Amino acid sequence: MYFNEHDPNAAQWIRELFPSAVVDGRDIQDVVGRDLAGHTRAHFFAGIAGWVYALRLAGVPDDFPVWTGSCPCQPFSVAGKGGGVGDPRHLWPDFFRLIQESGP
Repeated sequence: MYFNEHDPNAAQWIRELFPSAVVDGRDIQDVVGRDLAGHTRAHFFAGIAGWVYALRLAGVPDDFPVWTGSCPCQPFSVAGKGGGVGDPRHLWPDFFRLIQESGP
């Protein structure tokens, strides 16, 4: 299992929960498709690994291939600064690039 989470505290939490997983602490902008080779399950913007728990609650087997990603919403939130696509936290294009490169 592969996790991408740039927050050091959250990444350490995931390492403790899933010691056999690959936890990539880089910014998603630095991840390229070849970094994901061999991983059929990948979680981006992983936070505290909530998607793994949600998938288990839904009865999805741990070996079922799936990618999850919860891109930051601040660029588009009414509570944010309204930067939209010009906001550097608009990371959907980077996630989409990885999807195109890797073809999960």
